[in-house]
Amino acid sequence: MVFPWGAVINALFIAVGSTIGLIIGNRLSERLQTLIFQLFGLCLLAIGLKMAMSGQNILTVILAAVLGATTGEFLSLSQRLENWAERLKRKINSQNPLFAEGLISGSVMVCAGAMAIVGSFEEGLGQGRTTVYAKTIIDFFATLILAARAGAGVIFAAVAVLVYQGSLIALAAFLAPLLSPAMENCLQSVGGLLVMAIGFNMLGLRPAINISNSLPAVVFAAILPIFLG
Repeated sequence: MVFPWGAVINALFIAVGSTIGLIIGNRLSERLQTLIFQLFGLCLLAIGLKMAMSGQNILTVILAAVLGATTGEFLSLSQRLENWAERLKRKINSQNPLFAEGLISGSVMVCAGAMAIVGSFEEGLGQGRTTVYAKTIIDFFATLILAARAGAGVIFAAVAVLVYQGSLIALAAFLAPLLSPAMENCLQSVGGLLVMAIGFNMLGLRPAINISNSLPAVVFAAILPIFLG
């Protein structure tokens, strides 16, 4: 059994970042916040490029990305995620609306992205924790800034990421014996493309890449090598 160290460390950094955000308040200038996230974007481009270049069959990777994006657009995954977040906000009853807003916004922010899935599978498959650690640093600063604005509810996003990513890591470890080296290689390459897409979006490049609708590419990355060798 693989212990989800990545999820535990990620959750701890979210809790610490949120706490610091509550203490310092909204003292970080907009320019500094923008610069920090632009630098993170550059780092993610480098990490994603390294992962994507590990692919041994680039045609399979391209096909998985195209089929995944097409499927995501057809299913309107991005819109469904937004609708789910809105329903969750309405279901939480709190006397402090700011608390509920911070809890939901923080949980969606740290769980709904592609890095949570890619990083968890990377760890569960024994490919290291590079993506998880990069996400951990980003989540630290992101929740720090969000907690300064939205309050103590953001801290509890640590619980959400621990349960969510811990489950994904356990699932990947369970599936690992069933995956061939070609399937693992394709998964890592497609994951790298998604990480690069996050980097581009963090740099503020337009038009932004709809990453949510591209998530099915991970499924195709695991299936296509079976048929394409």
